[in-house]
Amino acid sequence: MIQYMPLFRSCSTTRTLVQVHAHLVTTGQYRSHLASTKLIESYAQMGSIDCAKLVFQTFPAPDSFMYGVLIKRYVWNGLFKEAVALYCNMLHELTLISRFIFPSVLRACSSFGDLGLGQNVHGRIIKCGFESDSIVQTSLLNMYGEASCLSYARRVFDEMPERDVVSWSSVISMHVRNGQPSQGLKLFLKMVIDGHEPDYVTLLSIAEACGELGLGLQSKSIHSYAVTRKIENSDHGLLNNSLIAMYGKCGDLHNAQSLFDRVSSHCTSSWTSMITCYNHNGFYQTALDLFKKMQESKTEGNAITMMAILCSCARLSYLREGQSIHGFIVRKQLDADYILGPALIDLYANCGKFNTCHKIFDTSRNRNVISWNMLVSGYTREGMSEDALDLFKQMRAHTISPDEFTIASVVSACGNIGFSNLGTQVHGYVTKTGILNEFVQNSLIDMYAKCGFIDSAYSVFKNQNHRSVVGWNSMMWGFYHNGNSVDAMNLFDQMYLEGQEMDDVTFLSAIQACSNLRYLEKGKWIHHKLITNGVMNDNTFVNTALLDMYAKCGDLRMAQTIFEIISDKSVVSWSAMIDAYGMHGLVDLAISIFNRMMESNMKPNEITFMNILSACSHAGYVEEGKFYFDSMRKDFGIEPKLEHFSCLIDLLSRAGHLDDAYRIIGSMPFEIGYDEADSRKS
Repeated sequence: MIQYMPLFRSCSTTRTLVQVHAHLVTTGQYRSHLASTKLIESYAQMGSIDCAKLVFQTFPAPDSFMYGVLIKRYVWNGLFKEAVALYCNMLHELTLISRFIFPSVLRACSSFGDLGLGQNVHGRIIKCGFESDSIVQTSLLNMYGEASCLSYARRVFDEMPERDVVSWSSVISMHVRNGQPSQGLKLFLKMVIDGHEPDYVTLLSIAEACGELGLGLQSKSIHSYAVTRKIENSDHGLLNNSLIAMYGKCGDLHNAQSLFDRVSSHCTSSWTSMITCYNHNGFYQTALDLFKKMQESKTEGNAITMMAILCSCARLSYLREGQSIHGFIVRKQLDADYILGPALIDLYANCGKFNTCHKIFDTSRNRNVISWNMLVSGYTREGMSEDALDLFKQMRAHTISPDEFTIASVVSACGNIGFSNLGTQVHGYVTKTGILNEFVQNSLIDMYAKCGFIDSAYSVFKNQNHRSVVGWNSMMWGFYHNGNSVDAMNLFDQMYLEGQEMDDVTFLSAIQACSNLRYLEKGKWIHHKLITNGVMNDNTFVNTALLDMYAKCGDLRMAQTIFEIISDKSVVSWSAMIDAYGMHGLVDLAISIFNRMMESNMKPNEITFMNILSACSHAGYVEEGKFYFDSMRKDFGIEPKLEHFSCLIDLLSRAGHLDDAYRIIGSMPFEIGYDEADSRKS
């Protein structure tokens, strides 16, 4: 072998290797086991797999080492089926097998997705007596981890006589990847206690785990550990990018931005990580601004970058910018089908361009569950619930199994149109299939509440193993929406006593319940908690609900005070203040607020006119009422609804203008039945 080794070292191209091969043949050396093995390895390294296979097939009696070389090269070239087939052929030809074979075969099994074959290989390893080999054990660990068989992986890990940093990193990573970040952190703690010092690969998984769990304090500790131990940050700053993503998931944009700014030379991955951080925290415009800086730095984005930017455009409904990104994707021939197809569908669905959504969807070669989900959720968000349900039926007809996101969108669509029958069927389906997680349960609570089945909603809520603030909020809103404000307040009190997390939506539902019940003292207490918790600041929805609560409970002065401190008054805020003055008989002040609203260039809506007409009706302001009623259609293009006609008729009747009231009834563009009329009189 020594005499022809320099020949192999001189091979830089396939052509020179062929010349060496020819030389070995003419000199009779090609039948040498080592020479043939080297030829197989060299051809495979240069991508000439067929030549490597030919050398192997012409060798009279290949042993397990030669089999192992070709199997390994098959795996490295992504030819997993061929690797598995060669392994099976080897079992028929040889009785003695080298342990060198098994790591490559196990890698082929996991990449090929054949768990059954992987378990058979595991059995062969035990039969051959290699189950205690550290390299083979690590390969088994990775194979079971990639197949999401954590119980088998843990058994292999627990039986390892010696565990190095590679095996610890593998078992930690597989738990994090498979949705068990808490277990990954527990294993990390055991690793440190056992005296193993983590490397940067370990910290990649731990950073991901901290991010998934939102552990801000632990995230800083991991970052500090990496800095103080000077752990090598290879692969173009992969650890830095993971730390940026970790801080972003924890909502710590300050540290994420600081870490990003400290990077001397930004690559595509670092830019993408920071953009994704802003998206994750709802700062979509900031994400787009950062993307512009990325372009100015002449750093070109990849498919992951484009996916993040499409998300920003979708959330902001920026159609023009999204179309520009779409054009870039087409020009650069990025993988729009498999990675960017669902993101493009999401963009156009958010912008209401469903024809374009379907064009992308229909021409896609990869209509996976994510693509279907984007369409179903898009229709649901846009209020096209029946179309969403039709699409779900098509999805099932194509034998696409729904996941939790599909189910949540379908259940939400059922709730929007009051289609409880299908919602109940979906509930039964997810119970049987085990998709009934918290995300789906919260959607079911919302659906049952919207359909008026509050007992069913509460049954789902009561059976939740883990309740986040979203679940509590959904149930509180369900009680309030169905007229059970007392139950909503009881649930709020239970949350407070148990120390549950509360957000602005929690307080909003509680305030609305107080409004219905006229609980002024309870409302004041909640107001105090809002101030101490810092929820009230610049929250227009909460402030408007407080305004309405104080007005309905008789404290008009406090309602006025809150109205004046709202910095960004919405049409709902203006309408609520008009209603507050109207219900207290102060119609002149209601009209004054309406005029201020016009001066601020805020366009009134149907509710605004309903409130001003109601104020005029209670005070007998006939001419003003007629003026506002006529102004709806003439000045603002708002078609009066039955409630607006009812207010005007009530105003005219109270003032004794019965002929005018009767004429208005005759001019209504819709009919009203006797039952409905009687119910309104009562």
